[in-house]
Amino acid sequence: MSDSEYGSAEHAVSAAGYTPADDHDLVIVIDYGAQYAQLIARRVREARVFSEIMPHTAPVDQILARKPKAIILSGGPASVYAEGAPQVDAAMFTGGVPVFGICYGFQAMANALGGEVAHTGGSEFGRTVLQVSDHGRLLAELPDRMSVWMSHGDSVVAAPKGFIALAGTDGAPVAAFENLDQQLAGVQWHPEVLHSESGQQVLERFLFDVAGCSPTWTAANIVEEQVAAIRELVGNKHVICGLSGGVDSAVAGALVQRAIGDQLTCVFVDHGLLRKGEAEQVEQDFVAATGVELKVVDASKQFLDALAGVTDPERKRKIIGAEFITSFEQAAREIVLAKSGGSGSADESVEFLVQGTLYPDVVESGGGEGAANIKSHHNVGGLPDDLQFKLIEPLRTLFKDEVRAVGEQLGLPRGMVWRHPFPGPGLAIRIVGAVDHERLAILREADAIVRAEVTAAGLDDEIWQFPVVLLADVRSVGVQGDGRTYGHPIVLRPVSSEDAMTADWSRLPYELLERISSKITNGVREVNRVVLDLTSKPPATIEWE
Repeated sequence: MSDSEYGSAEHAVSAAGYTPADDHDLVIVIDYGAQYAQLIARRVREARVFSEIMPHTAPVDQILARKPKAIILSGGPASVYAEGAPQVDAAMFTGGVPVFGICYGFQAMANALGGEVAHTGGSEFGRTVLQVSDHGRLLAELPDRMSVWMSHGDSVVAAPKGFIALAGTDGAPVAAFENLDQQLAGVQWHPEVLHSESGQQVLERFLFDVAGCSPTWTAANIVEEQVAAIRELVGNKHVICGLSGGVDSAVAGALVQRAIGDQLTCVFVDHGLLRKGEAEQVEQDFVAATGVELKVVDASKQFLDALAGVTDPERKRKIIGAEFITSFEQAAREIVLAKSGGSGSADESVEFLVQGTLYPDVVESGGGEGAANIKSHHNVGGLPDDLQFKLIEPLRTLFKDEVRAVGEQLGLPRGMVWRHPFPGPGLAIRIVGAVDHERLAILREADAIVRAEVTAAGLDDEIWQFPVVLLADVRSVGVQGDGRTYGHPIVLRPVSSEDAMTADWSRLPYELLERISSKITNGVREVNRVVLDLTSKPPATIEWE
C-alpha cells in the first residue's frame, strides 16, 4: 500500500493481525499476478496448513527468511518469454525448501531449471482431459484420466533434467512433473479451482507427501494465539471496536473481548445506510450474545450530508471511511471522559481501534505489491492520514469461511455467524447514483421483501450473499394500475461463493423469483421493473459498486 493513498504506513498495517505460532508450518504462495493466488492460499488452509501470499518481486532471501515449510508459485497472465515477464530466481530451488509450480509458476519453474517452454499453438482454456502416464508421488492413487481446468497459451514441452514427466494433454505435452530428490513438483492446470477433478488431493499430495507439512492449524489455534497476542499488545489500555452488525466486525469484537474483557467498548455507528430493522437487531443480538459494553452513535445526518450528491463509488467508500473514523474519535473522547469520571486522564486514553478487515478486503483494495486495486474497502482505503488510533485487525489474513469458524469457536449464535455478508458502507454502494433519504427508503423496502422471501423459502444457507441494487439514475416505462409509470429498476444479485474471491450466481427457483418480483413491484410504488444479475465473479464483483 502506498502512503499517499492509504495513509501512513504505521496506520495502514494492522497492529495485530493473525500470524501463526512458530509450531505451525507456513506455506508461502508467490503471487504472479492472478487472483487465483488467493484461492491457492485458501485451499492450503483447508488442508489445515497456514498460508500467506508474497509478491513475485520479493527477494528470495526475504522469502526464505520467513522459514516456510513449502513455497507455491501461482499462475499469472504473462508468457515466460514476454518482455518484462516475471521470472523465478533459480536460488528459489536451492534453498532447501520444497516448491510447487502451478500454471505460469509451473512454466517459470521449468524455464528456470533448464526445461523447455514453447508456444505450441495449442492453447487450452477451461475443462481439459488430462492423461496420466506416471502417477509418481504427486498423482498417486488418482485416476488415469481426469478433467482439469486449464488456462494457458505456452506449454512445457520438455521437463528439466532430473524431473519425471507425469501427465499430459493434447495442448500440453508435459502437464505435470516432479523431482522427489529436490522436493520440487508442478502442474500446468489449476488444482485450486473446484472445476479440477481431484484438485485438492493434488495439492495435499504436495503438501504432505512431497513437502512433509503437518496439518495442525485450526480455528481454535487462531482464537488461542490471537487472544494471547492481543493481551500482550494492549496491556491495560482501552480499546474500541467499530461494530457494523456484520459477521466480520462481530467476530473481531468477540475475539478482542475474549482477550481483554471490559477494556473493550464496542461502538455501533448508525450511519443511516443500514437495512430495515438492522440497527435494532445489532443493539439487541450482539449485546445479548457477548455481554459487551455497547455505545450507540446516531450519525445518520452526518453521513447523508457528507454523501449528498456524490455518485462516484470510490468517493462514497472513502467518505464513509473518513466519517466512520470521525465518529469513532468522538465516541472515544466520550468513552475516556466516562471512564475517567470526567477527568480525561491520559491513563484512560483509548489507543486502539478494532476493525473486521478480511483478506479479500485487503486484496481487492490493492493491499500488496502487484495487486490490482479493484475497489477500495471503507476500512482499508478510506482511512485518513491523521488517524488517531492504532489498528487491531485480528481477521486481516483470514477468509470469510475461516472467520465463521472462529465465530463458532467463540460461541457466537449461529444466526449471527452465518448471516449473509453486508458491506460496511451499507446501502450507499447498493444505490447506483447519489444517496438520499427517499432512495434509501425505496431500497430498504425492496431488500426487506427479498430477505423475507428467501428466508420463507428456506434458502438462507444456500446463498452466500444477496445484494439488492437500486439503479437510482435509471428509469424505465411501465404500466401499473392501467396507467403509465416511469419507475426505477431493482437488480437482484444472489451469489454462491466459498470465500468471496470467486462467486457464481445462485440458481434460484423461478417461482421464488416471480414472487419477489411481484411483491416488489406491487409493494414499492417507485419500482416498476425487477431484473436478475447472472454474472459470475470474475468478471464482475459481488457488489455493483
